[in-house]
Parts: sequence; C-alpha cells; structure tokens
Amino acid sequence: MTRVLELRDVDVEAVRRLLATAGLELALVADGAPIPGSYWGEPEAGVIGRTVHARSDTPVHSLLHEAAHLAIAIREGRTDVHTDASDSTLEEDATCYLEIVWAGRLPGVGRDRILADMDAWGYTFRLGSARAWFERDAEDARAWLAARGLLPEG
Repeated sequence: MTRVLELRDVDVEAVRRLLATAGLELALVADGAPIPGSYWGEPEAGVIGRTVHARSDTPVHSLLHEAAHLAIAIREGRTDVHTDASDSTLEEDATCYLEIVWAGRLPGVGRDRILADMDAWGYTFRLGSARAWFERDAEDARAWLAARGLLPEG
C-alpha cells in the first residue's frame, strides 16, 4: 500500500488557517498519545465540538475528512459532536467532496494527492475511485454544499 500523506508532511499552520475559515480548531496530540474523538481509532483524526484532534502520524485525508464533517454538522446546527459526526449518506458524500476541495487549498497536498490517498486508505465509491466519483458522480454532494454556503469561493 502506498504511504498516505501525514500531518507531519505538511505545513501545520496552513492546516490551522484552513480549518479556521470554517470556524474550527486543530488540537495537536502528542505522538503515541490517544486521539480524542477518533471514530476509526488511531492514528485517524478525532472530532469533539469545533475541534479536530490529530497527531503527527494522522493521515491528512483523515484530518480533512473529519474537519469537513464538523463544518457540515455545525452548519446544520449540530454543535455537540463527539466522535461520530455523520448524519446521512448525502452528508457523507458532501464531506468527501469538501475534503477534496479543501485539499486543493493546502500547499503540498492538492486534489490529486488526496484522491490517491483516499483510494489507498480504502474509501469506496460507485465508480471505483475517488477521482471518478468526484469528477463524474458528485453533483448531488456539490449542490448540497453549495445550498448551505459551504463551498469556498474560487
């Protein structure tokens, strides 16, 4: 399996700035320490309230995915999130879409890399890959995000 991009591989301050645009915070967890609010277990990111918890070995795709879940949950009025932020299949799709969009805004990450990392981790999509889904089957997720003002400008 291809090594996925980890938080230690990117500019943490750029991640903080990106999350701040959605009203979220990043809490760094010490290496080897448990990650609060992690749905999948370590080293996957965790979510509690408006905070994304991550270690240096947390995959960037996981951090962005959980952050997107939080941004959506908060916009939908769910502010008491702890560990599981998903509400529906469409919301999960919207989360994946926003994760990909945000990756395109992070230096050293980009859409191509996050799409490859999503496939390497094991995300599943009807068309067989994250790229195929994003490019040819994500209109409903994009429309859902746009209707709620969750797509960044540009």
